[in-house]
Amino acid sequence: MPSNVPTYEEQASPPAVAAAANAVISVEDIIHRYENRTALDGVSFQVRPAELFGLLGPNGSGKTTLFRILSTLMVPTAGRAIIMGYDAARDPANLRRQIGVVFQAQSVDPKLTAYENLWHQGHLYGLHGSALKSRIREILVRVGLNDRAKEYVETFSGGMQRRIELAKGLLHHPSVLLLDEPTTGLDPGARRDLWQYLQILRDEERVTVIVTTHLMEEAERCDRLAILNEGKLVALGTPADLKHEIGGDVIWVEATRDARDLAQRISQRFNVEAAAISSNDGDTKIRIEKENGHRFIAELAEAFPGEIQAISVSKPTLEDVFIHRTGHRFWTDAGAKVADRKPQKAGRT
Repeated sequence: MPSNVPTYEEQASPPAVAAAANAVISVEDIIHRYENRTALDGVSFQVRPAELFGLLGPNGSGKTTLFRILSTLMVPTAGRAIIMGYDAARDPANLRRQIGVVFQAQSVDPKLTAYENLWHQGHLYGLHGSALKSRIREILVRVGLNDRAKEYVETFSGGMQRRIELAKGLLHHPSVLLLDEPTTGLDPGARRDLWQYLQILRDEERVTVIVTTHLMEEAERCDRLAILNEGKLVALGTPADLKHEIGGDVIWVEATRDARDLAQRISQRFNVEAAAISSNDGDTKIRIEKENGHRFIAELAEAFPGEIQAISVSKPTLEDVFIHRTGHRFWTDAGAKVADRKPQKAGRT
């Protein structure tokens, strides 16, 4: 490179340089289009070492497309993903040696034993002999299946089969583990066990983990989140910080008649932002963000007697963050959006 051309680090601001230097994964303005549909629209974020990072979004938000780009299965239309110093599109062969991937669809062979599944997976990574045998025993102990090594996978529960999937992804000592909806089809106990294991990987083996999910309770377990909606990054930060930005309480009001009209009058009466939000079933409720919500609801009920059927007040959730940033519910049809409200831009944490 000519000496008079500034490097990427020289062009960036000092905080950006520090973040880039510490990032294990750097997603840089990724765009991806399927014919006339834009699946990803300028998504950028970074993932730190030994971080449990979540990609949260409803179906169609772009998280699976982004996962496929990160796992080298798809080349983006524009932008780039750098993982462990390797460009996912330009150097996929070397990158695959550094990452483990667990897809949503099952990839274990049910007609083989647990040991045989890992034996064949090891050969794909160039492992063999005593080193492979030792690693298989080690990883089976790690996922709690060493005593079932010689049993056929078809006899395993869904949670046990998922642990074999994890073992396959971890067999070659990857520095980064990518998981696409890893708890699909698991019962609550198996889901809890899997997340506990991911936290062990982060804390004890210093593995950087990226998980895609559409479940709020799983997203709460992540160190940081990138929330996607319609291909755009709408929020980025820790679950606690993202919820804290709401400020105060979240109040939901069910009107006896016209919710949109009542929302407008509430806004005028109390000088608050009252938004009428529709769900897929056609039900429309009024949503208000307000400090000391438990006190405000008494004033609200008194101001509009006979017009309010029910009121609830709660602390902000990640779905409230999603509504705050996008103007509509997490699960909703396109077009069922908040009236008279502009979506917020993604923050950077």
